[in-house]
Amino acid sequence: VEKNTPQACFHSANENWKPPLPPLTVATSCFTSFLCFLPESKSMSTATSSPAAAESPAAKLNKMAESLGAIARPLIKAITFLLPIMISMTGKAYKIYKTLPHNVVKFWVGFIFCFFGGLYPVTFAAIQAAEHGGRKKVAEALTDLSDEAIKILEASKKDDKEDLDKDGKADVEEIDGKALMMRKVQLVLTKMDPEKVDKAIASMYRVWLSVVAVLTLQFARVITLSLSISDFFFTPYDKYIVPVINKVMPQQYQKWTPVVGGWVIKFFAMSLAWYIQSIISAFTSALSGGLMMSRAAYDFIVARGWTLGGMIAKNHEESVIDEIMSYLFAAGGFLFQFWIGFDMPFPFNLLLWPLELTEFYIRWTITKKA
Repeated sequence: VEKNTPQACFHSANENWKPPLPPLTVATSCFTSFLCFLPESKSMSTATSSPAAAESPAAKLNKMAESLGAIARPLIKAITFLLPIMISMTGKAYKIYKTLPHNVVKFWVGFIFCFFGGLYPVTFAAIQAAEHGGRKKVAEALTDLSDEAIKILEASKKDDKEDLDKDGKADVEEIDGKALMMRKVQLVLTKMDPEKVDKAIASMYRVWLSVVAVLTLQFARVITLSLSISDFFFTPYDKYIVPVINKVMPQQYQKWTPVVGGWVIKFFAMSLAWYIQSIISAFTSALSGGLMMSRAAYDFIVARGWTLGGMIAKNHEESVIDEIMSYLFAAGGFLFQFWIGFDMPFPFNLLLWPLELTEFYIRWTITKKA
C-alpha cells in the first residue's frame, strides 16, 4: 500500500490497534485516519468522476466532512460560548450546596421526592442507585472532564486570535468551514490529555452499567406488565381489526397491517405500564420524601430550642409530631402529582428539559430489549 493514501492511513490504524488499548485511544486513531485523507479529498474527487467511484467510502466520507464543515463555525462558537457558562454555573451551585446546613439540604431533597418523585421515577431511582454504585467516582470524572474542557476552550480562544500572516485578520476567519473543523480537531487532539479523559469516561461508563443493571431489575415488572398488556390487546386486534383494515388496504401493503399494529399496541402498552408505575412511584416517593421533610423540620425546631409548650421532645423518637407532619406532607405531595397528571405541565417541562430527556433515555435504555 502506497504512503499518504487513505488505504495507508486505515492500514496503519488497524495494524497498530490491539485489544488492550482503551476506547478513547482507538477512537483517536480512527479519527486521525479520517483526517489523513481529508486534505487529499479534492484530488480524489477530480480523479474519480465515474458513478462507481463516486460511491466509494472515501467519497462518502468527503461529503460528510463537507457537511460538517458547513456547520462547524456556528457550532464551535456556540460550544465556546455555552460550555464555560454551564461549567461555571454548576461549580457555583455546588459551592452553594456545600455551604447549606444539613437540615436545609435534607428538607429540599425530601420536597423534590415528595412532590415530583412520580414525574421522574427512573431518574430519581438512577440517582439513588448511583449513590451506592459510585457517585463520588462520577463527580471526580466530571471534574476531570470539565478541567480538560476549560483547558481546550482557553487554547481555542487563543487560536481564534492568532494572526500568523500579520494581515490584521485572524487566521480562522480566512479559512472555510472544513478547514476550521480540521484545525479545531487537531487542537483538541494536541491539547487534550487522552489518558485522563479515557479514565474519566471509563469510570462513568462502569457506573452507568451498574445503574442500568439495578434499574432493569427494579423496573422488571414494568416490562412484564407492558408485554402482558400488549399480548392481551394484540389477539382481538389480529382477529377483529386486521380483517377490517385489510378490506380498504391495497393488497401489496396488507402484510404491514399486523406489524404496524403490533408497534402501536406495544407503544400503548409501554406507556400505560409506565403510567401505572408513575402512580406507584409517586405514592412511595411521597411517603419517603414527606418523612425526610418532617424529620428535617423537626430537627430545625429542636435546634432553635422551640418546645411549643412541651409538645416537641429533643428526640424525634419520643414524639409523634414528625410522623403526623410526614403524613400531611405525603398527602399533599401525592395529591399534587395526581392533580397535574403525573406529568410536568407546560411551560415548566421546557425549563426542565434535561430531566425530561434523561427520564426518556433511561426508560428507553431499560425497556428497549422488551
